[in-house]
Amino acid sequence: MKTVFLGAALVSGALVSMVASPPRGEFRLKAETTGASGATGVSGALTTVHVAAGQLAGAADGSIAAFKGVPFAAPPVGDRRWRAPQAVTPWDGVRKADAFSASCIQNIAGARKPWTAEFMAHGEISEDCLYLNVWTPAASASERHPVLLFIHGGANTEGSGSIAVYDGTGLASKGVVVVTINYRLGPFGFFAHPELTQEAPYHASGNYGLLDQIAAVKWVKTNIAAFGGDPARITVAGQSAGAFGVRNLLISPLAAGQFQRAIAESGVSLSGASRTLADAEQDGVRFARAKSVSSLAELRALPAAQIATPPVGGAPYRWGTIVDNYALMSSEADAFASGRHNDVPVLTGINRDEGGAVPQPTVTADAFKKQFEQRYGGHAGELLALYPAGSDDEAHVAQNASARDIARVTTSIWATARAKTSKAKTFTYFWDHTLPGPDAAQYGAFHTSEVPYAMNTLAFSDRPFTADDKKIADMLSSYWANFAAAGDPNGKGLPRWPSVGEQPEQTMNVGDTFAPIPLAGSAAKLRLLQTLLTPKPKS
Repeated sequence: MKTVFLGAALVSGALVSMVASPPRGEFRLKAETTGASGATGVSGALTTVHVAAGQLAGAADGSIAAFKGVPFAAPPVGDRRWRAPQAVTPWDGVRKADAFSASCIQNIAGARKPWTAEFMAHGEISEDCLYLNVWTPAASASERHPVLLFIHGGANTEGSGSIAVYDGTGLASKGVVVVTINYRLGPFGFFAHPELTQEAPYHASGNYGLLDQIAAVKWVKTNIAAFGGDPARITVAGQSAGAFGVRNLLISPLAAGQFQRAIAESGVSLSGASRTLADAEQDGVRFARAKSVSSLAELRALPAAQIATPPVGGAPYRWGTIVDNYALMSSEADAFASGRHNDVPVLTGINRDEGGAVPQPTVTADAFKKQFEQRYGGHAGELLALYPAGSDDEAHVAQNASARDIARVTTSIWATARAKTSKAKTFTYFWDHTLPGPDAAQYGAFHTSEVPYAMNTLAFSDRPFTADDKKIADMLSSYWANFAAAGDPNGKGLPRWPSVGEQPEQTMNVGDTFAPIPLAGSAAKLRLLQTLLTPKPKS
């Protein structure tokens, strides 16, 4: 049984194709994003490969070949619901890999500003969703190109590897083999329960979405050479929830040795997965009770739509990773402090208009002062002296200045904590370019707006891009390609990007300009924010 979400409604039955229509006045996907051209055997493109489970036939567009809907794990359905991903069953003959699979079960809600259609999942959804997609510039399996595996965002409740702005063609044109993946979401990906813990051979439950991500990385490590990729140069990358996935891979013992670099876009904070298995199990018991079932067998027998429908009333459920003593052995802070993490080069950063900053603030002076008092207590006065808010107009300036300084300093503190037990370099950035489109002045450089530039996918949108946008995309994606190739974004023809070790009080501005900038607006602001934001050692 497969399930499809149409807007907020749930429809159980046959697999149905659904494409969300953007509201009037919003931008649609360009026609070329709807799937592979169907052309195979294009001269110079590698369109047939042999992976561990069998032979695959992809489709080529010029010199780039795409393999879509490639299984990396067995369908997590029936008795495999809420189990660690299982191995793919080998197939005979040649399997077509020229169309995306269904996305994992979620609410297909359609475009919503500022995220227009090219940022959203479309089409079918199903529990049978553990598939990945590969774009390769290789003409032969003997080539060895760097590899970038991208983990989509969506708060662990939505998203897909088939979203247009994640298309791998643009980075593949720069010599990178690109992989996008699906992973289980919401209650299918992050549901813990005492019975599940008891039945699992590793005595844990709840991190199924993370285990899917790890399984995808391991599949790439094993199979990517068939696509002309280099298994010794794998970059795991992700944005938002996908960036938190990358951070989990950085500390998971199950991912050790499976990748050599990491990119986390808009996902660095000072708190990683720290919920305990016991807490998550109690939430799971509450969830099962709300579904009116008394056993795990009954819960597994429920239709997918019934599992996916949020229970009415009570505290909301948190669908995210936990410290389960299997995939994650400790909090991120403890992993860094102890040195038990995967020490690889990292590139990470944040956007100008996220994390509390907006192009057109409406906060009042009184509200801004109360925010500081609630968050920083007795230090509020010190902060207000540096970020004055004597009037509403001053508060608007202070709101954005403080939010952006805090975001940059937080990123630096994260990098500093990791550096204490790390030898690999870290590179940080601050993205400041406004994405043109619906209400651009209102949304600015919003959350996710850097992705089509970093992935070099402007061609997949009808937004009114200019020559400047195309130049920015070329430069930013070149940094990403360089990092995938060598663990360092720097390269010929690009402004130099210093590592955190080289310039600890700076970050790289990318977007409207490409140059190092201070972490905060003044030395006094930097010192105070470092004091207030750095986590205190446990007593």
